[in-house]
Amino acid sequence: MNLLNSIIPALRRELDGRPETVAGQTDLGPTVAPRYEVNETAEAFGLVVELPGVAKAGLEITAEEGRLRVVGRRAWKRPEAWTTMHRETSKATFLLELTHDNAINLDKVQAELRDGVLRVSLRKTEALKPRKIAVA
Repeated sequence: MNLLNSIIPALRRELDGRPETVAGQTDLGPTVAPRYEVNETAEAFGLVVELPGVAKAGLEITAEEGRLRVVGRRAWKRPEAWTTMHRETSKATFLLELTHDNAINLDKVQAELRDGVLRVSLRKTEALKPRKIAVA
């Protein structure tokens, strides 16, 4: 078990080889992993992903078979009259793949994109929530 898996055992980044295509779509081309943060409460996992320059139209979130995938494409085009002198970010598509142990209720996933920050609430399944047990 690597260090990342020991810190975040239920929701972790897919570190193995990643496929270059989204189901039913063309090649993503070069990709870059966005900065992200995972938080956990008794009720849900919270995922915050930084996607600067990505609009709702360029965002795809898929959740299936123990995997959560976020793909973000930037839509900004450089005006023809501009000359680039310095660029701090690449033009690559954002790609983040996280695996989980099927602890997420996919019917209750909520996502919001505002000012380049994606916030995803991943509700836990009922079986994983802590319960108080009465002693007879």
